[in-house]
Amino acid sequence: MSKTWQSDVPPEHIQITPAGWLRVVLRAIALFLLVFGGLIILLLVRLIERPLYGLHRPVTPRITQTVCRGALRIMGLRHRFSGTPMTERGAVVANHSSWLDIFALNAVKRIYFVSKSEVAGWPGIGWLARATGTVFVERNPARAREQTQMFQDRLLAGHKLLFFPEGTSTDGLQVLTFKTTLFQSFFAPELKDVIAVQPVSVRYHAPEGHERRFYGWWGDMSFGAHLLITLAPAQQGLVEVIYHNPLTVADFDNRKALAKACEETVRAGHITAAR
Repeated sequence: MSKTWQSDVPPEHIQITPAGWLRVVLRAIALFLLVFGGLIILLLVRLIERPLYGLHRPVTPRITQTVCRGALRIMGLRHRFSGTPMTERGAVVANHSSWLDIFALNAVKRIYFVSKSEVAGWPGIGWLARATGTVFVERNPARAREQTQMFQDRLLAGHKLLFFPEGTSTDGLQVLTFKTTLFQSFFAPELKDVIAVQPVSVRYHAPEGHERRFYGWWGDMSFGAHLLITLAPAQQGLVEVIYHNPLTVADFDNRKALAKACEETVRAGHITAAR
């Protein structure tokens, strides 16, 4: 998960009312207990799961999924999805608006995020990411082959790896151009003919009375401040997740063609969800 995209128009300045602060405190406490309580349970189960199944995780992803569904309920953020998450081996690509994507995407489909290596060192978030099987990548050509092998191992083990090809979070109102580098991993000889890529569109609808970019997280916004604003409204908005038909990697000549097809599909779904 990365956050470097900038907007020419700053976000609205939101004042939190006394009632809003009460909601922030209550929701934050409940979220903390749910997320870190779930983390403890997950780690204990993983102690048994790892020696028995290795890379395969038949149990712990269900814990993650349950926690993410509970987190959305605690926040009051309504969640709607359409389409069918794929069952065949492969990866998932989606547009990226906010840290909320973690909950919205995990709530429906058992997935493993692919994130920049710096996230592993973030307090709290880094621990959660490592525990839930996030794949960390470095922008280092010297490690490209090693990372490609790691993708292959995880995908062939049946893990649904989720990529954010935009490379940054946004204001949630648009889909940026997809970067093509990570798509090259799908064309490895061991993968090309046996996996698919499923495009997914994520669209946030702001709470009534707030600007449409309410849930977007970008530029120099701090996580803490964004979290407080997100937890404050009495009536939350809606996140819509659209699963499109999977694209078979072997049907495309190269990574650029596959990335373009995924981008166009995600953007079309994003526009449709805005109506």
